[in-house]
Amino acid sequence: MSTNTAASAEPVRFDTKIAVLLREDLEPWQRLNVTAFLVSGLGTVVPEVIGEPYEDADGVVCLPMFRQPVLVFQGTKETLAAAHARVLSRALPRAVFTGDLFATGNDRDNRAAVRAVPTAELDLVGLAVYGPRNAVDKVVKGARMHP
Repeated sequence: MSTNTAASAEPVRFDTKIAVLLREDLEPWQRLNVTAFLVSGLGTVVPEVIGEPYEDADGVVCLPMFRQPVLVFQGTKETLAAAHARVLSRALPRAVFTGDLFATGNDRDNRAAVRAVPTAELDLVGLAVYGPRNAVDKVVKGARMHP
């Protein structure tokens, strides 16, 4: 017999959203790599997205993770450019991954590769954003859920 009440069994609905937008022409390994890199920055700047540590029945503690789902979308190069412009206009916390980063092998070179290109000319292959649900929905408008 479950001890959960009806209220505790209802899903939690967050007023915020974490979204990743990937360029649709990426290889599968690139999609995974870009997603991992993009979301890694959110918890450092927006600590409220991180939940409590996990612990199994034997008391072994694991690292905390995001407290809410990460929705992954895909779109064209133009969709990413439009989403990037919208995220900048809304000043939402964001991370970018450019095509140049596939050729670098460390954090210093990654940052230098992004720094070398003007904002409007970034070859975006991925974008992560966090913020109020309606604002994030507007940022990813035109993208579709990743299959």
